[in-house]
Amino acid sequence: MRLWHEALIPELPRQQLLGQHRECCALRGNGWGKSHRTVNYVFQYAPVRLYQYHQKVMDEMKARGFQVDPLWEDPLYRGRNCTPYREWQLLTEEGEQDSTLKAAYIYPEHDCCYFRECLENLKAKGISLLPPPERKDG
Repeated sequence: MRLWHEALIPELPRQQLLGQHRECCALRGNGWGKSHRTVNYVFQYAPVRLYQYHQKVMDEMKARGFQVDPLWEDPLYRGRNCTPYREWQLLTEEGEQDSTLKAAYIYPEHDCCYFRECLENLKAKGISLLPPPERKDG
């Protein structure tokens, strides 16, 4: 599984959006730190980034009328079978939460190349979405 480029979240078909929610739940829980080549970059950052990404997924789900367990709205929650984070565990880098809120994307890896890679992956599944975003300098 992968985390889709976050610009694609509003465009994802139902199946991929729900799959993304399940992936986020797994990564926030006992999947945290378990190596998988498509999501390893997530573990290089504080867990708050995954929470922020997951929040975007949940917001899109709610906008489409899906019910989301409100427990996942808590940034410290990690699932029924996992000990919740404590505040200091969620933020392992000083100022991490503030800096991610100011960035264009939560994960720097979600660049134009990754966007195209995600589009190609979706296309291989028979899903055609919008073209890559134009880069605006200045």
